[in-house]
Amino acid sequence: MDEESNIAEPPIEASAAEEEIYGVDGAVRADFLDAINAAIAAEDANALATAVDGLHESELGDVLESLERDERQAFVTLLGDRFDFSALTEVDEAIRLEIVDAMPNEQIAEAVQALDSDDAVYILEDLDQEDQDEILAQLPFHERIRLRRSLDYPEETAGRRMQTEFVAVPPYWTVGQTIDYMREEENLPDSFTQIFVVDPTFRLVGAVDLDRILRTKRQVKIDEVMHETRYAIPAETDQEEAALVFEQYDLLSAAVVDANERLVGVLTIDDVVDVIQAEAEEDLKRLGGVGDEELSDSVIEIAKLRFVWLFVNLITAVLASLVIGLFDATIQQMVALAVLMPIVASMGGNAGTQTMTVAVRALASRDIDIYNAGRVIRRETLVGFLNGVGFALVVGVVTVVWFGSLALGGVIAAAMVINMICAALAGILIPLILDRLKADPAIASSVFVTTVTDVVGFFAFLGIAGWWFGLA
Repeated sequence: MDEESNIAEPPIEASAAEEEIYGVDGAVRADFLDAINAAIAAEDANALATAVDGLHESELGDVLESLERDERQAFVTLLGDRFDFSALTEVDEAIRLEIVDAMPNEQIAEAVQALDSDDAVYILEDLDQEDQDEILAQLPFHERIRLRRSLDYPEETAGRRMQTEFVAVPPYWTVGQTIDYMREEENLPDSFTQIFVVDPTFRLVGAVDLDRILRTKRQVKIDEVMHETRYAIPAETDQEEAALVFEQYDLLSAAVVDANERLVGVLTIDDVVDVIQAEAEEDLKRLGGVGDEELSDSVIEIAKLRFVWLFVNLITAVLASLVIGLFDATIQQMVALAVLMPIVASMGGNAGTQTMTVAVRALASRDIDIYNAGRVIRRETLVGFLNGVGFALVVGVVTVVWFGSLALGGVIAAAMVINMICAALAGILIPLILDRLKADPAIASSVFVTTVTDVVGFFAFLGIAGWWFGLA
């Protein structure tokens, strides 16, 4: 064993701030919040500033979300210029708007100047156009133009999420000139991993990684060490598509270019991680029919958001009830059918939801395409068949034991197989069709899949029972 390996590494410990504000359950500690509330009640700005000094913006965001509404306003007001405005990028939209709406535009204008451009846009984009214009009018010309350009791009695009601070140099500079420029220039990003190379019209021609710069002699020209930027992202690209580029090519940053291939900004991995999480959360919420609901929304807002989808589900439930109504005479003659009906529909609904969830996520990550769609459909159909046979045996045996009827056990077994196959097909085909029609598969798939499994389940079970037992 060499001498270096005998040196023990210090244990990895949580930051002082993290130990101070978080409990073992990961939530902000009650005693820490009590200290914050005491400082707010005493209107002691210095005590409050001392309590939150050194907190990361995400930690400060957690503190804001843990406070009540009136406490949040007092918190921000007391801190004044000492409030870290970047913490607003870490809280729910409702909380962010609540805080920003209570602040004068002059204070917002002063605060956004200290933020990175992507964070400033993130805060400004949710404001009314009138407030946006008033705030931007108070910014220096260069800053105003950069933020306005980002805000002019559509929502949820690379242009909206990009950072307009970046390092760009001409190809004829030497490595030494570039290093000197980075040492002397004050208006550079706080952190970056690439230097972009542009021509006189600011068209992107290449990039140089910082590690390459550090390993190259000063007299070497930039165009000798640069590489082509193969993964430049058009500013109009959807942010989810941009995130897929990062995932596929393991990027830390990527240039953002306009329609004329001129460099306008840079996307960084920290922003892309936020996009990935936001898109996954959005899909999950839409699958559950809760839209853009957030934890900080009011009771009325949440009720309104959920009412729409519950109403749609009511309509589909009525459709299933109409199918049951077609067989009311059959049910009256054999009450056992009414007892067993929910089993078939419930199993089909759960199986369809499983398939649909996998399909929606695969579509979001572009894992399903024209080349493997057929194979995936066949696989899911076979899975539905095998599960259908397995549960048909289980439910059939239970039915025979329960009601003492071998025929009824066979009826529910056959209906189970049919519904499980249909559930699998609905779970995969409905998201594929919606995606083909340019609709969001996550927002509507669950309603259609549930309708198919309910209708098919009831129709198969009651139809087979009526035919087998000769009930009318």
